[in-house]
Amino acid sequence: MQVPVLTIDGPSGAGKGTVSRLVAKKLGWNYLDSGSIYRSLAIALQETSVDLENSSEIVKVAQAMTLEFDCGDELIVKLNGEDITGQLGLESTGNIASRIAALPEVRQVLLKKQQDFRRPPGLVADGRDMGTVVFPDAENKVFLTASALKRAERRYKQLIEKEIDANLARIINEIEVRDRRDMEREASPLTMASDALYIDSSDMAITAVVEEVLNLIR
Repeated sequence: MQVPVLTIDGPSGAGKGTVSRLVAKKLGWNYLDSGSIYRSLAIALQETSVDLENSSEIVKVAQAMTLEFDCGDELIVKLNGEDITGQLGLESTGNIASRIAALPEVRQVLLKKQQDFRRPPGLVADGRDMGTVVFPDAENKVFLTASALKRAERRYKQLIEKEIDANLARIINEIEVRDRRDMEREASPLTMASDALYIDSSDMAITAVVEEVLNLIR
């Protein structure tokens, strides 16, 4: 029997991670944060100083890295045994991750690692192409989005709470630039699966979004 999968795709900052983890907990399913996989590779590349234009070297780093996900109250990600959770949310990490995610060779290497998370009793997969590329046969799919302003405000608040200097206007611009790059890239562009449920979380509480997703499963 095929292991059930729920995919939750959408742009950065739409709340996919929080919603996906809460839904996975309520269902008792496994959780995949595909964005962390690309962000982890971005961190690995920064540590090795590999040229981001050299796809063959990027592929070598991707093949060699090992990742562990500990999905408790907060997601903990370990790269080659080292906790890198604190670095995952940095804007510089996100920008590099978005760039390397546009490379077909890199996506192919990481595709198998993502699909290996499909284990009983089920999987909640969070990303940008989970329902269109990684798990196109998923029984349930969601496309979760929010306005660029709302996403920027959420990101700004997170950074300020962590006592990290932030500029709202710059964050808005970075989000808009990243959205365009993700939607226009040749390799697996950000797009909504034809059979996905569309949810705009701009004016919704997280609990309301979670309930709507659970209703889809039910």
